[in-house]
Amino acid sequence: MADDAQRKGKPTPPPLIRDRARELRRVSTDAERILWSRLRNGRLMEAKFRRQHPIGPYVADFFCLEAKLVVELDGGGHDEDDQRRLDQARTQYLESCGYKVLRFWNNEVSGNIKGVLDTIAGQLPASPRGERPREARVRDRSA
Repeated sequence: MADDAQRKGKPTPPPLIRDRARELRRVSTDAERILWSRLRNGRLMEAKFRRQHPIGPYVADFFCLEAKLVVELDGGGHDEDDQRRLDQARTQYLESCGYKVLRFWNNEVSGNIKGVLDTIAGQLPASPRGERPREARVRDRSA
């Protein structure tokens, strides 16, 4: 499978990062589950998001390739000085790769999901996959 990815020109994440991403998908936080339920399957402006996606030495909580957007959710541990420095280094790395990084506290997702989604939507192109809005693709069955 790694050979297929390499043949298609896609970088293959190191096994440690790939395995970490898989583990993080299995043990999502409540906030991650809430946000994922609103992002998955193109539910937000038909943008394709990936969850716990490896980018270089990091695993992004949510990632939209078409918009070059990374969404990170932070719990209380991210309010510590050491963790803030790590988060800053992570953000700088991702931005140096050309990605826009949005950060939200877990309690923002739990208490203001509409505001979080509005902020994310503001960073998405009108139609990241070049498709018409979902409503426009539904055929009229009354005819």
